[in-house]
Amino acid sequence: MMILSGNPPRGKLLTGLVVLVVGLLALAPFLFPGSKPLNVAAKICVYALLVASYDLLLGYAGIVSFAHTMFYGVGAYGVAIALHALGASWFAVFAGLGAALAVAGALALLIGLFSLRVQTIFFAMVTLAVASAFAVLASQLSWLTGGEDGRTFSVPQALRPGFQLIDSGAFGGAANGRTLAYYLVFGVAAVLFLALLRIVESPFGRVLQAIRENPFRAEALGYRIVVHRTAANVLAALFAACAGALNALWLRYTGPDTTLSFSIMLDILVMVVIGGMGTLYGAIVGAAVFVLAQNYLQALMGVAFGAINKAGLPLVAGFLNPDRWLLWLGVLFILSVYFFPTGVVGRLRADPKP
Repeated sequence: MMILSGNPPRGKLLTGLVVLVVGLLALAPFLFPGSKPLNVAAKICVYALLVASYDLLLGYAGIVSFAHTMFYGVGAYGVAIALHALGASWFAVFAGLGAALAVAGALALLIGLFSLRVQTIFFAMVTLAVASAFAVLASQLSWLTGGEDGRTFSVPQALRPGFQLIDSGAFGGAANGRTLAYYLVFGVAAVLFLALLRIVESPFGRVLQAIRENPFRAEALGYRIVVHRTAANVLAALFAACAGALNALWLRYTGPDTTLSFSIMLDILVMVVIGGMGTLYGAIVGAAVFVLAQNYLQALMGVAFGAINKAGLPLVAGFLNPDRWLLWLGVLFILSVYFFPTGVVGRLRADPKP
């Protein structure tokens, strides 16, 4: 990873954690059989890329944007509309992705040029308004996007569950179209994440960090702040659109609730904070922690609730009622912010242990 990106995790604990998460994701189809674990692993891959692209904006450029899910939705809808209109072919996939990248890049360029001259909070409000308008537009254009019901489509034959590549693969598992679809998501997300690591370690990335720390000094040194911030906005939008396209290919469906919901934007912010802003590796850690908690915390609380009930402690068990899992998820987030103010990655990098 250091050779490819020039940006190693730094620190044995952090390196071990990143290697563990990536290793488990790489072997997920064989280590964790079943549809739900594979869905969780694919969601972690997609969210890691999406959160990393947002960290380029928030953590490195110091830009607070609420339009990131709009670009995520553009990527998903681009692939969905193309596959629905042109049929389940690879040509449709690449055509939809190309169109989505063009639209996402153009929107990000326009937003950046017209809005990044204002102060941070005003730019955030502008992006929120644009994202809200886009979500309403996607819901209204039912002939194109499927409206509130979304758009279901077929994927190329090689990515369908019925496609059999190997009857019995490694660890006794079968390599079918679902496995290929997962490794497409994992591989593309990994390559794009390495590209982001390279970008933040480039001279362009260093300028973004200088602008974040002191925009007036950076401007005095001759750097064009609006140009660099707009370029960062466009790059983040392109990577977010790719994440949306991967999510659409995996789900074989896209709709307002899966791509354009404001709750997704809040989830992205939570994952950035948990992992650590301005690290990129925090996207991997934050996505893994958040998605696992989102999918398994309620089940774990159900087990604890039953065990404590059997022990004759109904009052204590009431606090662990599975119906209150969102409350405890919020508590875990508050604790993580309190004990890890710089995120998990920031805390591990600051650990004095070698």
